Amino acid sequence: MKKRILLLTPPFTQLNTPYPATAYLKGFLNTKGYPSHQADLGIEVILALFSKNGLKKLFTSLEDFEGELSDNALRIVALQEEYIAAIDPVILFLQNKNPTLAHSICSHSYLPEASRFAALEDLDWAFGSMGTHDKARHLATLYLEDLGDLITEAVDPHFGFSRYAERLGRAASGFDEIHESLLADNTLVSNILVEILEQKIKEYRPEVVCLSVPFPGNLFGAFKCGQFLKKNHPDITVVMGGGFANTELRRLSDERVFDYVDFVCLDDGEAPLLHLLEHLSGERPASLLKRTFTRTSGVVFYQNGSPELDVPQRETGTPDYSDLRLHDYLSVIEIVNPMHRLWSDGRWNKLTLAHGCYWGKCSFCDVTLDYIQRYEPMTPALLCDRIEEIIAQTGQHGFHFVDEAAPPALMRDLALEILRRRLTVTWWTNIRFEKSFTADLCRLLKQSGCIAVSGGLEVASDRLLERMKKGVTVAQVARVAHHFTEAGIMVHAYLMYGFPTQTAQETIDSLEMVRQLFENGVVQSGFWHRFAMTAHSPVGVDPAAYGVVETGPAFGGFADNDRFHDDPDGADHDLFAEGLRKSLFNFMHGVCLDFPLSKWFDFKTPKPTVPKNFIKKSILHDPEKAPRPNALMVWTGPLPHASLIEDEDGAEVAALHFHHKQHEWELETDPELGQWLVDVLPLLQPGDQPVLTFQELQNDFEENGIGSFAEFQSSEEWEALRENGLLVL
Repeated sequence: MKKRILLLTPPFTQLNTPYPATAYLKGFLNTKGYPSHQADLGIEVILALFSKNGLKKLFTSLEDFEGELSDNALRIVALQEEYIAAIDPVILFLQNKNPTLAHSICSHSYLPEASRFAALEDLDWAFGSMGTHDKARHLATLYLEDLGDLITEAVDPHFGFSRYAERLGRAASGFDEIHESLLADNTLVSNILVEILEQKIKEYRPEVVCLSVPFPGNLFGAFKCGQFLKKNHPDITVVMGGGFANTELRRLSDERVFDYVDFVCLDDGEAPLLHLLEHLSGERPASLLKRTFTRTSGVVFYQNGSPELDVPQRETGTPDYSDLRLHDYLSVIEIVNPMHRLWSDGRWNKLTLAHGCYWGKCSFCDVTLDYIQRYEPMTPALLCDRIEEIIAQTGQHGFHFVDEAAPPALMRDLALEILRRRLTVTWWTNIRFEKSFTADLCRLLKQSGCIAVSGGLEVASDRLLERMKKGVTVAQVARVAHHFTEAGIMVHAYLMYGFPTQTAQETIDSLEMVRQLFENGVVQSGFWHRFAMTAHSPVGVDPAAYGVVETGPAFGGFADNDRFHDDPDGADHDLFAEGLRKSLFNFMHGVCLDFPLSKWFDFKTPKPTVPKNFIKKSILHDPEKAPRPNALMVWTGPLPHASLIEDEDGAEVAALHFHHKQHEWELETDPELGQWLVDVLPLLQPGDQPVLTFQELQNDFEENGIGSFAEFQSSEEWEALRENGLLVL
């Protein structure tokens, strides 16, 4: 008899979509015949807390509050009846179940307003002519955040909408503080959590509960779940895994962790979980487990004696989203950033194109860990099979491909397969700014449903990009971003400051590069991240090679990832944080692009040394290369309606009429070329047979005796076809 399994995501990750780990594991367990269920405790706690009954409990609990409330909290308490009356309609609105409420919300007479609404004048400027529905969602988000501020101040200091007790999980080299917090009395939030957990246990009667912990903000919630299960259901086996464990707990030795969980698994969860289930059924000794920590006689052991390899991606099964409350997630608009809005707005099915990173060299990245190091791509056909299965499951056509960096060749082939199957999908992903992303490839990706990409420009300094081993230059990033933008795909740039040995001059020059990227309209969104040294990155493994000195923290038996460091040759990086943030906010909205960069900082900064037209020249200097013989020739336009007509001189010409979705156009040419185009264009459309290569197209042209293919490439007909859907890939 196979054990019953419950897969849980503890609070909190995202409000708008489930984190996919449990769906991945459930899909795999389906292939092995294990009965399993799943739940996103984060969204369920939020919905219970932010309800009429939840708010009544919240305000009742404040009657016994012994501290002093801030003026802002007192205002919310004074308006509690207004908050309670509005909460259920607002939640339904954010679930897209009560759309007409938008008009009332935008009237500024419906929602009670506290401190989060103070900056609305600035936000109205930033949002521009945003539609009524979107403005209402932002206002409704502010309303929830006001309540969140009250909860944090007076009820549970650990609360956050997308993280819970994140501070406890960050750089937690020792377990003491987490352990002490777990021993404290439950709060309203944690009481709701364990009440919902008990409901799940009664409903599904699991024998094994798996806690997926992707981020530090899920860790405390996971331990709260484990604590409750150990006290109230000691017969249930509790397993922890996920991204936090994979990066932080590789040296785990504090045995107190196992007061709350029985096992901690690392890296891809399929094989470790399968082996563990076999072990719990008496079919496998503990010594043959895979990447699993456990406690025996008060001592932590790492068991990794399994001779079996990890499960290939093609055998992991299709992610299964059943059991999750897919129609109850909240589409919120938190901050004015186009790419960040995609994270929080709308329901996205998350899927991976390839395991690991095909580049795997960046010196700031955890390239020594399995989730980066082991590269294994999927096939386009299998990916599309899974896309179709997930659409059938969820009714949602939006996909976020969560790769570290999606491979360009695989993106091309996936796009062709999507077009071949005539699937309607909307998708976005992370990329490297590879030169492989030509203008034609970007146009193809757009045709297949791509709406946005995010990629690492990082420091926007060629010297530092080389030290990072990014494999790109700023000029290349500019050209690739231009290709995506011209195709109608939004570009988000991950930006970094504080990389080892980065000088004040390089920071200002990086900002100038960023300013020019926005000035030339090739990047639409960005975000500055402060460099963080991690234990599993090349910088963390060998700090001296990068000119920095590690300063701790000392390992205390629990987490080991974030490393403190001194940068003796670099600038005082923290000084630049606020100026970089403010300038980028303005650049994203097309304002203050002509400000001297020194105006963004309250200390003296060097003048930029980057030429004012560097990005513009980089974009213009983008010579078209001769097509490779094996380049794919793809026609993304409609097939023509052909007829023979007479021109002004009475000569017979072929008229090819093309009806595109938004326009139509006609190509007049000699009958022989016209007939060849009628015959060959169907062979260039994605279909059951592979499209022709450039060499095959040239051979076919010349074998038909039409003339010189090189001359055809210089003709008006070729140019018209290229403008209207003929791609060289």
